[in-house]
Amino acid sequence: MIRSLLALLFLFAAATPSAAADRGPDQVFKLWPAAMPGSGGGTGPEKIGGEGSATGAVSNVSTPRMEIYRPKKPNGAAVLVIGGGGYFRIQISSAAVPTARWLAARGVTAVVLYYRLPGDGWNADAPFQDGQRAMRLLRANAERLKIDPKRIGVIGFSAGGHLAGILATRGSHDFYAAADIADRVSAVPDFAGLIYPVISMRAPIDTTRTARYVSKLPDWRDAYSVEAQVTASTPPIFLAHAIDDPIAAVAHSQRLADAMEAAKRPVEMHLFQRGGHSWGLGKPGEPVAAWPRLFASWARANGWLGSESAEQ
Repeated sequence: MIRSLLALLFLFAAATPSAAADRGPDQVFKLWPAAMPGSGGGTGPEKIGGEGSATGAVSNVSTPRMEIYRPKKPNGAAVLVIGGGGYFRIQISSAAVPTARWLAARGVTAVVLYYRLPGDGWNADAPFQDGQRAMRLLRANAERLKIDPKRIGVIGFSAGGHLAGILATRGSHDFYAAADIADRVSAVPDFAGLIYPVISMRAPIDTTRTARYVSKLPDWRDAYSVEAQVTASTPPIFLAHAIDDPIAAVAHSQRLADAMEAAKRPVEMHLFQRGGHSWGLGKPGEPVAAWPRLFASWARANGWLGSESAEQ
C-alpha cells in the first residue's frame, strides 16, 4: 500500500505551473493504484461530445483521474472542481476547465475530476467513490502539493454539485474499502461551492436525470438528499442558482440553505432572476456571471483564499 502511494507522490512532484491561462493541465494521474471499487462500465474509448449541449462533455470514463492546474503564485488553497451532466456525461470544457483556470489565476491549486458515470453502466455509487478518493488524495499529499490540508474545498455544477454536496455532508462515510494509506485521511472538504446543484431526491423535485441514476442505491431518497444529511459538522456552503432553471429547480438550493440554517451552519445563497441551467462561469453581462466574484469574496472573508492583491 505504501508503495502505490509513493508512486502517486512522484507524479505530484513532477508538476509545474502553467505558463499560459489557456494551457492544459500541469499533471494528470489516475485515482486508483490498482483495481477500482465497484463494477460495470462502458466499452470502447472515452468520448467527447461535439454537438449542442454535449459539446466538450466527456463520457465513457473508464480511467477516473484528476487534472491539476497549478498557479504561478500558490496561496495554499486547493479546490476540486466537479463538472455536471446528470451522471451520464461531465461538462469539462464548458464548466470544469474554465473554472479551474479562473481559480489558478487567483492562486488556487485547481483540480478537475474525471469520474465514472452510472450512465455508462458503472455502479450507481461510482461517482461518490471517485469523488471521495480524490479528496483523500489531495489531503494526503498536501505537503508535496504545497497546499494547506485545512483549506481544501470543492466546487460542483449540477450533478457535480450533488456529488460535491454528498462529499460535504457524507464525506466521512466510506463508499469503498481502503485502497492504501491515503484512505486514512478525511474526505470532507473544508468548504463547498454548489452551482445550480441537484440537491434533493425527494418529491416533487426528484425529476432530474441525476435522481434517476441515484435511485438504484439503497435508501436513496434520504441517504442521497444532501439537505437530509446536514449535521452540526457540515462545512460552510456557498450556493448559486437561477430562479428560471428548467432542469434543477431553484428549490434544490433553497432546501439545502434551509437545512444549513436549521443546523446553524454557515451558508450563503445567491439567487439570480434569470440564467437557466448549465452556465459554467456565466456569459459576461448575464446576471449569473456574478457568481465567481461573489464566491471569491465569500471564500476570502472566511480565510480560504489569499488577498485579492496577491492574485496573478
